[in-house]
Amino acid sequence: MTDPRRQVLFLIPNLRGGGAERVTVTLLNHLDRSKFNLALAVVDTRAAVYRDDVPADVEFIDIHCSRVRYSLLKIARLIWQRRPDVVFSTLGHLNLAMAIMRPMLPVSLRYVARETSIVSENIKNYPRPSIWGWAYRRFYGRFNTVVCPSQYMRDDLVKSFGLPTGKAVVIHNPVDMERICRLAEEPLITGFERSNDERSDDPIHLMAAGRLAHVKGFDLLIEAIALCGNSRLRLTILGDGPLRSDLEQLALDKGVSKQVRFVGFQKNPYPFFAQADAVVLSSRFEGSPNVILEALACGTPVIVTPAPGGVKEILEGRAGCVVADSVTAEGLAKVIDNWAEIGRRPRPKELFNSFEIKKIVCQYQSLFE
Repeated sequence: MTDPRRQVLFLIPNLRGGGAERVTVTLLNHLDRSKFNLALAVVDTRAAVYRDDVPADVEFIDIHCSRVRYSLLKIARLIWQRRPDVVFSTLGHLNLAMAIMRPMLPVSLRYVARETSIVSENIKNYPRPSIWGWAYRRFYGRFNTVVCPSQYMRDDLVKSFGLPTGKAVVIHNPVDMERICRLAEEPLITGFERSNDERSDDPIHLMAAGRLAHVKGFDLLIEAIALCGNSRLRLTILGDGPLRSDLEQLALDKGVSKQVRFVGFQKNPYPFFAQADAVVLSSRFEGSPNVILEALACGTPVIVTPAPGGVKEILEGRAGCVVADSVTAEGLAKVIDNWAEIGRRPRPKELFNSFEIKKIVCQYQSLFE
């Protein structure tokens, strides 16, 4: 007997600890099984920290490749063999590869991509950005739909790369309040240790999280801590990435190595968020930062740069959220100084109507149907 449910194949480069991976796993856990039969194909399953979070009833397919470029023939073969109703890909380089391959794939299927960054900003860091820009303009319109987690991201694709407006939709990242609040109650693996320094009897704990890469602006944040000159400030950075050793050296050079600590990737960051005095987003640009939504869900104030992207959409109208006047170390230092003088004002754990999990899942289900 033929399965009457819609067959949806999710494609993702890896299941490491990023926001795109978290969103994918969240959708797989909440999509209606009476309507959809789900499969997840992963290009590189090494360091797949979210593997155990994939539901048991979702077919897991290991592509067995180290890079997206090596996986394309296997992905094409998989799609031809399975002929799902919907192919859903996420992360820019995989999305672009899928768009380029579209003429070689079954024409009757629906191809949906979820964008994860501001493309015009992101490609500035690529070799030969003009070629990347041409590729996005030439091929991205081959998707049936491109999902953008913020209006800023959608406008960027439409205005900068000519994506037809009818193919670009805004669906915010989901916030699973129940899960976040439950995990936030777990004990910290590594706590906020107190200093023996008498001047630091009442430390101010700041938290930041993300991939240790240039775009996240952790160098600006470390410099800001040094500019503040406040021995009470403590900064804990969650995450790993190519700049970790550089950032550790920067903290040493700026004389704040005792105030800044790196604890690596934490699968459950929520106890850190919940117990921090504030969560800081120091990004140079952001599509739609999960860390801000999750911090607010934990009842923790946030301090952010005015990064291009979806930050303003998230924070608009929310009391207790502080925005620097520039994406600079000086701008961050000023706002941290001002905030430290006032002290922490605990916030209620917010319910996000625009980001609530049931609403977001319904939007995806309508898209897949």
